[in-house]
Amino acid sequence: MRLIILLALCPLLSALSAPPNVIFILADDQGSVDAGCYGAKDLHTPNIDRLAASGVRFTQFYSAAPVCSPSRAGALTGRWPVRAGVPSNCASQKGAKGALPPEEVTMAEMFKAAGYATAHVGKWHVGYTPETSPLAQGFDQSFGHMGGCIDNYSHFFFWSGPNIHDLWRNGVEVYHDGEFFPDLMVKEASQFIEKNREKPFFIYYAMNTPHYPYQGDAKWLEHFKDMPYPRKLYAAFVAAQDQRLGDLFAKVDELGLRENTVIVFQSDNGHSTEERAHFGGGSAGPYRGAKFSLLEGGIRLPAIISWPKNLPEGEVRDQVAHACDWLPTLAELTGVKPPQKHLDGRSLTTVIHDAKTPSPHENHALHWQIGNGPNADWAVRDGEWKLIGRSRDTSSSDGKSTKLEDLLFNISADPGEKTNLADKHPEIVTRLRKLHDEHLQ
Repeated sequence: MRLIILLALCPLLSALSAPPNVIFILADDQGSVDAGCYGAKDLHTPNIDRLAASGVRFTQFYSAAPVCSPSRAGALTGRWPVRAGVPSNCASQKGAKGALPPEEVTMAEMFKAAGYATAHVGKWHVGYTPETSPLAQGFDQSFGHMGGCIDNYSHFFFWSGPNIHDLWRNGVEVYHDGEFFPDLMVKEASQFIEKNREKPFFIYYAMNTPHYPYQGDAKWLEHFKDMPYPRKLYAAFVAAQDQRLGDLFAKVDELGLRENTVIVFQSDNGHSTEERAHFGGGSAGPYRGAKFSLLEGGIRLPAIISWPKNLPEGEVRDQVAHACDWLPTLAELTGVKPPQKHLDGRSLTTVIHDAKTPSPHENHALHWQIGNGPNADWAVRDGEWKLIGRSRDTSSSDGKSTKLEDLLFNISADPGEKTNLADKHPEIVTRLRKLHDEHLQ
């Protein structure tokens, strides 16, 4: 009888010990407070809000950079973008320069080494050659665009000429004329999940929304038609994005995989105030800055992790966290071996489980840098103090930016970065500048 009971329990024990699936979702240019769970009263984000209700939401979460490619490189490798070889945006067309170096180890390579099936779905923008493609960086399959952004219906590169078609499946150009790219993403990911439901899988779900061009569904444009311009265009696109996230989550639920799937959501950088984004639409709420800026509005962003019945649910964490932290965090949660390279990120697992645990960055400074050389933009945060050595304020809705140099803020007391304390605390400026210099070495 005892043997019969043990045999009956074997499938259950096996399921319980199976490593969880991971879906890592990256939004594109979603503003610091642009979700209902972050206080937005005028947006429609029920699926992001439900994700937060089923998990842990961070309020002091920083991206690795205030612009696309470095931000993605930091999240994928767990290393400062400069260390990972991506100090600025990568190629958006064939033949252009800039890519995540092949020798860098990505999340996909980490999970693939542990026996996971791996898929990239959506935007890439960290390499446009076979040697720097998703298939060369640990992904078993890939579907999406290689450059910075596309029109969601024609799938042509959007912002500069020549406007070249940019849609690929496993390195082969494919055509889905007239089909809405967010719908194609859901379809691709759903098929991958169906195919790999019996084994652990990792999906890097890199959305191109709400990045320009703003192309919300007709129903959402109608829904928000009385909202001020350009917020109404952005709101419609955010709602379209959220609707597709709901479709993706529904597939996971349908297959009974939700309690064995870790879902991470974050935005890559702040909202855009570029002309191509109608000079705005997104919001940084109480923070200064937007995309391209090292002010809080460019790098302080929505971030959520959810794994029902395994992690706390409906909780908030105010501790400082960083996009580079996801790789070591996910390695610890899933029990896979992290890369042997130096990681700048630090596991957030204790913070996620316990609201009273201090941030793993409490005694370690955070660094940001865009570009190389003396004209690079850079900032350091150590504890409550943040020094912006060089950056710009992109908050303006006229497309113009203001240069910033040597600004010191106490983020705890002044999260809106309104008062420059550099003259009052020259010793702190010196200390933080020294941390930056040591970081560069």
